[in-house]
Amino acid sequence: MCVLALAYKVPAMGQLVLLANRDEYYARPTAPLDWWEQYPNTLGGRDLQAGGSWLMVDGRNRIAVLTNIREGRPLPAERSRGELVQRFVSSDAEPLEFADWLRAECSHYAPFNLLFGYTSDLFHFHSRGAQIARVTPGIHTLSNASLDTRWFKSERLAAHLREFRRVPTEAQAFAILNDATPAGQGQLPNTGVGSAWEKILSPIFVQDRDYGTRASILLTVSSRGDIQFAERSWGLAAKEIGSRRYSLRAGQASVPRE
Repeated sequence: MCVLALAYKVPAMGQLVLLANRDEYYARPTAPLDWWEQYPNTLGGRDLQAGGSWLMVDGRNRIAVLTNIREGRPLPAERSRGELVQRFVSSDAEPLEFADWLRAECSHYAPFNLLFGYTSDLFHFHSRGAQIARVTPGIHTLSNASLDTRWFKSERLAAHLREFRRVPTEAQAFAILNDATPAGQGQLPNTGVGSAWEKILSPIFVQDRDYGTRASILLTVSSRGDIQFAERSWGLAAKEIGSRRYSLRAGQASVPRE
């Protein structure tokens, strides 16, 4: 993921409402939201180049969401960060046990944030310093810095989410996620990629010649744990190229709704 906002244990919003955009090079092969055949009752997109995912959830209400930490020119890493999402959701490890594993292994990966746990008990791991914290109820944001860092795109997405007193509809959520308003010059972070690239990356919805928002996601979890997962896929020139909707109950998967 490249930007997300979540309403976590907010009254009248259920356990979780998560809005997110994934930005990537258009040339990088990607499979859209679908069931993972090797893991029963597990949903997520798939990176077809390195494997792994950026967001997965399963019928046990295990969830993991990944963002990269942007620090100038990325350096090669031994392993792909996307495997962390797959590893947690497909395992039986409890969150704090998995956090111990992350502390020991995070140096093998490029810098990352991982939101993970159960939909009713979330944790945030920041690989710079190997810091772990339990997520508190409320509205939170995450982009390519750390949890609740006040970047323009994160704050704008959170402001949109705060306008709702109940779970937004898909139409409402995807309208928010399609916001391409850029930051002003004085609102840009300095992550070492240069001001021109900071400007391109500053909107909620990113559009550039070779790189941009590839997927927009609305994931909701009701108070009893029922999951609704919707995704829209995007191609060049912000053209919508597909949409999918799935439902998942604890221990029981359903077929996609067309």
